[in-house]
Amino acid sequence: MEFLESIFILPFLDIADSPIFFLEVVISGVLAGVMYSLVALGFVLIFKASGVFNFAQGAMVLFAALTLVGLMEQGVPIFFAILITMAVMVLLAILIEKMMLRHLVNQEGIILFMATIGLNFILEGVGQIAWGSDVKKLDVGLPDKTFEYGGMLLNTLDLSAALIAAIMVTVLALFFQYTGTGRALRAVADDHQAAMSVGIPLKSIWIIVWSVAGFVALVAGILWGTKAGVQFSLVLIALKALPVLILGGFTSIPGAIIGGLIIGVGEKVVEVYWGPAFGGAIEGWFAYMLALAFLMFRPQGLFGEKIIERV
Repeated sequence: MEFLESIFILPFLDIADSPIFFLEVVISGVLAGVMYSLVALGFVLIFKASGVFNFAQGAMVLFAALTLVGLMEQGVPIFFAILITMAVMVLLAILIEKMMLRHLVNQEGIILFMATIGLNFILEGVGQIAWGSDVKKLDVGLPDKTFEYGGMLLNTLDLSAALIAAIMVTVLALFFQYTGTGRALRAVADDHQAAMSVGIPLKSIWIIVWSVAGFVALVAGILWGTKAGVQFSLVLIALKALPVLILGGFTSIPGAIIGGLIIGVGEKVVEVYWGPAFGGAIEGWFAYMLALAFLMFRPQGLFGEKIIERV
């Protein structure tokens, strides 16, 4: 009886008693959700353009952050360190196209997926060999102060990170929707051979999309690395984008945004108000349970395209 009361009655009473605190929790979830959306966007970009689920996106986030902080530790000014890291991510995209994708055109999706798993371990290993495995502090000049506003405690670093992530997501959404390159990316995703037959350069498109995904990984690495330090757990943080993709749909940029917000707000609210009933730590697995429920009832996600196969 007490357990049922702690699930169905007490949380709502707590919300009614302290609506300001509830709003603070929701805002915290929104800020985290925008960050999840940014990481998920890297997955969406590559999947839309090549039909490849890039399991190595989390490793790309780690690799970009390690490269940046490693250059800064060598005395390179932050502006030039970011430019050099961007060049490294473009070079990485070229190498991926020449050494992996070029040889796997029109192969089964599972083969491409397995290739990205191998890429994941390569990037983790190269990053560790080049820059070490210690936790590294990353400071790019973003303010990190807690202040009170309207009875709520907010953090300037969280707000700055969410604003940067929101701008990045918006720019990429507009790029994909309204530019010729963005339309070419979508055409390549639909059919490689058909795209090449109308003059779309497949190799160049893949380099572009993997470079853009690398830039997204760099921004995500900077924001997450500033918050939690640059460490190998960033790969696991990036995998939180998987439930976001399942909710929003693997091919939908708006879905990545909405899915990120749902996951971010949901995990914060359930942790604060329902966590005590389950002994805490709900935040760690709530997103995956919600994704499992979506897979059972709407496997294509909120904004994904329903696939119909005729046999």
